[in-house]
Amino acid sequence: MNVLLWFKRDLRIHDHPALALAAGLGPVLPLYIVEPDYWQLPDTAARQWAFTAESLASLRVDLGALGAPLIIRTGDAVETIARLTRDHQISRIISHEETGNLWTYARDRRVGAWARAHGVQWTELPQSGVIRRLAHRDGWAKARDTFTETPQAATPLALHPLTSLEPGPIPTARALRLRPDPCPHRQTGGRTLAEATLQSFLQSRAAPYRTAMSSPLTGERACSRLSPFLATGTLSVREVAQATAQRQSERAYGFGASLSSFQSRLAWRDHFTQKLEDQPSIETRCLHPATEGLRPRTPDQTRLHAWQLGETGLPFLDACMRYLAATGWLNFRMRAMVMATASYHLWLDWRATGPLLAQRFTDYDPGIHWPQVQMQSGTTGINTPRIYNPIKQGQDQDPAGTFTRRWVPELAPVPDQYLQEPWKWDGARHFLGNRYPHPIIDVATAARMARETIWGIRRAPAFQPAANAIVQKHASRKDNTRPTSGRRFVRDPLPTPSAQTSFDF
Repeated sequence: MNVLLWFKRDLRIHDHPALALAAGLGPVLPLYIVEPDYWQLPDTAARQWAFTAESLASLRVDLGALGAPLIIRTGDAVETIARLTRDHQISRIISHEETGNLWTYARDRRVGAWARAHGVQWTELPQSGVIRRLAHRDGWAKARDTFTETPQAATPLALHPLTSLEPGPIPTARALRLRPDPCPHRQTGGRTLAEATLQSFLQSRAAPYRTAMSSPLTGERACSRLSPFLATGTLSVREVAQATAQRQSERAYGFGASLSSFQSRLAWRDHFTQKLEDQPSIETRCLHPATEGLRPRTPDQTRLHAWQLGETGLPFLDACMRYLAATGWLNFRMRAMVMATASYHLWLDWRATGPLLAQRFTDYDPGIHWPQVQMQSGTTGINTPRIYNPIKQGQDQDPAGTFTRRWVPELAPVPDQYLQEPWKWDGARHFLGNRYPHPIIDVATAARMARETIWGIRRAPAFQPAANAIVQKHASRKDNTRPTSGRRFVRDPLPTPSAQTSFDF
């Protein structure tokens, strides 16, 4: 039996159930399809492609060592698969299940329809704790943990290549006509760097994880920095969870609580991905219908542009947005803060800001991004709204002003005590509006208006029944007890090490 092994968000040979299955069926054609239309979407960017291309180059080497180099083709998935199956008498396609954006969901439906029409068997295997066609969330957490504790899929010693094929080039960003996207401090892709990053975290960097991950200064090192490798599948969640468990078993002094928190975040990663798997419309429609008209669908372009470029006049917010543009990464609390500030203080619809953030994240993963974007915007109906104060966050997370001054150098003349509120400085009249903008909103007034509006919606009699239905569908629980419908406002019941989570790790 000739087998086509289709790689998507699983760019590795280790703990790769689809590869393990394909290797035992017969000659294998390992394939990655570069889809130009995907890379023109509003939530994709050249920085993501650059990381993916580096990961593909690494995968090609690893597969080559097994005897079957990675074949890369550029074009439409259905047309590419149809041509290869016809030309090489392929009767079976093996791949992993993918929880992607609506575009990849539609593409997979097209591939499935083609395969059924042409008598080609397509087998999709899970590669994480996410369960396809899940009936309900009862017992989901236990099933997820069982998956991550199951032995990893064995890497085959060798592959029998289907035939001698031209491997095909890995296109450049220019060849894909991607917009210029300078990201000078972006992480680099590839399996070797993924393994090194995992080991450096578990052996040394993880010790202060719980206390250091909230600040962009300390979080840059204390966070695992594994998120782009997990997003592309260069590492599997299972191998990371098991490597962490092994390190936990060593009882290294000072690591216990931090590694426990990290394991919780790995579980939350699957939990949020499961939400998008169960309800793909989370990418485009508010989870709670009462919040659908909460904010104008046509955003204030001045505010949107200022937020995107880090020119709102709110120093710490601007520093975070500029840092993200230059690095492709931001620590968990700051991701929540920049999204919440855009939603509550600037009153921008998440469908306008969400794609712009996605473009900035090298580690963009739809299964994490869209449920989190809605959670930080207050549109899920089941998470208590948290309106971050960007001024206070700057004072708390960057008390010496080191981060803010580095990324907003225009603030150099502002005294330390006024750094996060330069408009209060006596010299502001000669400074604001010239070297640095006036704040585009009054933080206290905007927060008050947002709080009154969103809680007004939540207090409406019809709000809670719909929220209860969302809890039943999406809230995870460790046993078979459904959440109590009498609770007026709820959080996801799955334990979490902090009040807010975003999955940059």
